[in-house]
Amino acid sequence: MLRAMNPEWREIPWERALAGASPSVAGTLDKILAGADLCFDEGMTLANVDGNDLLALVKVADELRRRTVGDRITYVVNRNLNFTNICIVGCAFCGFSRGPDSPDAYFHSTDALLAKSLEAVEQGATEVCIQGGLPKDLDGYYYVELLRAIKARLPELHVHAYSPMEITYGVEKTRLPLREYLLMLKQAGLNSIPGTAAEILDDSVRRSLSPNKLKVRQWIEVIRTAHSLGIPSTSTMMYGHTERPDHWVRHLLLLREIQKETGGFTEFVPLGFIHSQTKLFQIGGARAGHSPHEDLIVHALSRVLLHGYIPNIQVSWVKLGFDQSLECLEAGANDFGGTLMEESISKAAGANFGEYVSPGEFRALIRSIGRVPAERSTTYKIRKIFEEPDAEERLPLRQVPILGAPAHHAPVTESGY
Repeated sequence: MLRAMNPEWREIPWERALAGASPSVAGTLDKILAGADLCFDEGMTLANVDGNDLLALVKVADELRRRTVGDRITYVVNRNLNFTNICIVGCAFCGFSRGPDSPDAYFHSTDALLAKSLEAVEQGATEVCIQGGLPKDLDGYYYVELLRAIKARLPELHVHAYSPMEITYGVEKTRLPLREYLLMLKQAGLNSIPGTAAEILDDSVRRSLSPNKLKVRQWIEVIRTAHSLGIPSTSTMMYGHTERPDHWVRHLLLLREIQKETGGFTEFVPLGFIHSQTKLFQIGGARAGHSPHEDLIVHALSRVLLHGYIPNIQVSWVKLGFDQSLECLEAGANDFGGTLMEESISKAAGANFGEYVSPGEFRALIRSIGRVPAERSTTYKIRKIFEEPDAEERLPLRQVPILGAPAHHAPVTESGY
């Protein structure tokens, strides 16, 4: 297995790696280096690489990253607000949701969420990410009122909130047209939305994961409408469950087409499936989560297929752990995600990492692979570049695991799938 922190692997230039690849892989990578878009068949050539071909993909992806965004690794100081874990959807891949009568069910009050937001700002956060379950009796205007409450006290705080699933639920509850509902959210203070609830954008796969969840066309409609209203979003893909490499390629090419039309995606975030506490895995309906091999391919493939359209590829440190995140940051990714301060969804599914990494810990991890850390806003405006280490920088108490040890599974930057 390739290890990004292996000095011998790190020092191999992309030109030499490319020269050692098979003719089909080398030709495909030459095409993207020349600035051309890749087609489905070419994506499939790269989605199944191993050995020297995997090395070539990873090194070329990292060169594309360098040409696109340089050598900075960015992060955002934020807090997750998972306001409730009560949910009626019943996703088989979720270990987070609870029934309303469950002893550990919760629904945080607006006052409590406001207090968490104020505390986050006091600690330097520039963003709160708000998502939660879908309770049966939720008022469709709850999402609007929560935004208004937070923005009334913290008008400058960036509110990154509500997946396409939640927005669809709000539309159903209020019976408002989608565009009108999104505009109401924007006027109440919504700044951007997480592109979660995507999983794999293929309805046959989605039926096996969650037959009650929104369909592909609904996800696309929410995203396109949000973008048309000037509400940017992230984009995501969950891998490591029932999907195949052809699903990765089709998913990425679909995101690329949407981005060509709207330009509204700020980033792409691959989300490895956290399996151990989920029904899907326990009943034998999925493999045991993502592997280090898949992690490298998916992050590098994302950089290559989205090149020229979505400039930022984010690692989910709570899914990958620190060592594998660093590997992927040398395989085409350029963003470490958010400090989080609080995360529930991935942890409930069996993740070991997370609920918080301080900015100083992020910076120390970034420097460990020779890159320059920079704090960013949600929309990737650089707030501060840290050219030199400072007194706050230290590696996390949960040190980067020893290379060669089994990969750890951990929580998510965007509070869910």
